[in-house]
Amino acid sequence: MAAVSTANAQHYHWGDACDGWHLLAGDDLSVIEERMPPATAEQRHRHARARQFFYVLEGVVTLELEGVTHSLRRGEGLHVPPGAAHQVRNDGAADVRFLAVSAPKSHGDRTPAPLVDGAA
Repeated sequence: MAAVSTANAQHYHWGDACDGWHLLAGDDLSVIEERMPPATAEQRHRHARARQFFYVLEGVVTLELEGVTHSLRRGEGLHVPPGAAHQVRNDGAADVRFLAVSAPKSHGDRTPAPLVDGAA
């Protein structure tokens, strides 16, 4: 096995200007490093099976989880249990980088969870 990094991992683009690198792409466990420029956000959604853990490497990540907004700084993380509606945003002025760890993988296990009348 070789060491993995963003230099040699499978890369993909998502949203308008965001990047992801599959550091580990197993069916039972996924580890992705993501980069989000300022003023970007993912669609609010939920996963039926996958539990996730978001861990900030750089910047401040805004993670809304079931209607509660969390500001996560470098060295902080938050668990998102299966079925919980959530959204990651970059409300700051600089890029953010974070790890998204999912068990099992979250790709293919995603349904939209828009806010309804301002409530979660």
